[in-house]
Amino acid sequence: MRTQFTRELVALTNDLTLMCRLTHDAAERVTDAVVGADLTATYEVFALDERLQTMYGACEARTVVLLALQAPVARDLRHVVTAIQIATELSRIGALFSRVADQVYQSHPGHVAPQPILDILAAMGTLAATRTALSGQAVATGHQEPPAEQDPGLHAMELLHKQLHSALAAPGPEQSTTAAITIALLANHLERCVDHTARIDRLIRFLDTGVPPTAQPADSA
Repeated sequence: MRTQFTRELVALTNDLTLMCRLTHDAAERVTDAVVGADLTATYEVFALDERLQTMYGACEARTVVLLALQAPVARDLRHVVTAIQIATELSRIGALFSRVADQVYQSHPGHVAPQPILDILAAMGTLAATRTALSGQAVATGHQEPPAEQDPGLHAMELLHKQLHSALAAPGPEQSTTAAITIALLANHLERCVDHTARIDRLIRFLDTGVPPTAQPADSA
């Protein structure tokens, strides 16, 4: 029984690691889609999100079975509970990337934003890709370093947010309110993706140390 349970935990970790790779791929492809108004990349994001949602459902089913049949305790219970929470965060990241891709699709053949703003959105997408890759490493190893006093990823995203706000407020070619709202919403989707990776980092620390995410120092931007 114990051997089977251990195998199930290993399989669960492998599934989560694969989900992390899929979110990283989606981050890279959605950035390509935004920068190049690339429909091929857009369709790939949709396909990656579909795979993520399917895997999320499988992970959820696996954890329910483990909880019901194995009744894990202590660290084993922490492992199972953390796994489904991480899967949920990855599922949400995939859905956010899909929403960005959907806007690229609706804007085609044009771009979702003018060039100066496009550069900022691209930087946000690149940052999201970097963070999903780092989360994947943490999930695979089951270890995450204690948070720095200032999370560099969240801080970088905050700076990009301010740049975007300034760019949208700067005088220039007349831009409709609807277009400005759409751009702000796209940026918000990318910002939330980075927030979800920060949540995954806290969950890995919980798995590693037993300190609940709510009891960990807040990651300040």
